[in-house]
Amino acid sequence: MPTKMQRIAVVTGGGSGVGAAVAQALAEDGWTVVLAGRRKEALEAVVAGGSGLTGVLDAIPTDVTNEASVRSLFETTVQRYGRVDLLFNNAGTGAPSVDIDALELEVWNKVLAVNLTGAFLCTREAFRAMRQQQPQGGRIINNGSISAHAPRPRSIAYTATKHAITGLTKSTALDGRAFDIACGQIDIGNAATDLGSGAASGTAQADGTVRPEPLMDAAEVGRAIRYMANLPLDANVATMTLMATKMPFIGRG
Repeated sequence: MPTKMQRIAVVTGGGSGVGAAVAQALAEDGWTVVLAGRRKEALEAVVAGGSGLTGVLDAIPTDVTNEASVRSLFETTVQRYGRVDLLFNNAGTGAPSVDIDALELEVWNKVLAVNLTGAFLCTREAFRAMRQQQPQGGRIINNGSISAHAPRPRSIAYTATKHAITGLTKSTALDGRAFDIACGQIDIGNAATDLGSGAASGTAQADGTVRPEPLMDAAEVGRAIRYMANLPLDANVATMTLMATKMPFIGRG
């Protein structure tokens, strides 16, 4: 393993929310973090906000749905820093809350392209780099969701992709064994981000009602990923569920 000051991470969806919180947590711990995302200005704002941290934040605008863009992300990272020790597959998108028979194929395909194909493309390139580098190996952490276990109403595209992420995680963990590539998954419930904060004002429940739900600070996700990332490669958190304690998930709501 590289020394603490040499650890290189790639975080997708790094321009806001969970991605930005994770990037900051890793940089606080001395990691060099490459932030990937489509919005250059958002990435640069996260980099600017990280001045004074022990580690380094570096922005590389990337479209995770584009094979050439993803390949360039990892090639550039290796050229600049020599290796990839961690990938946090975080980029994701949702779809409008509609009944299944009202969901347009174009919307379905967009969600799959970002949430699943994008995660695969990044996994493939990270796997290639980790397999070839010396010392060999690294860690991939996939951002699943509470929806990888139980859907919200009218969320078929998002839920299907998050269930698929679990399969991606398990297959990567299995195939990575021979190359010291560990893979795990974090399933997050109600982090206070632009994507998740709507739950505080009211979100659909399985019984047809709309009720507000508790949130947790996104910084807690950063701390959880930092713990997973700092494990030696002979130990792995296969799955972690991190959620607002009082949100309706455990039990019957």
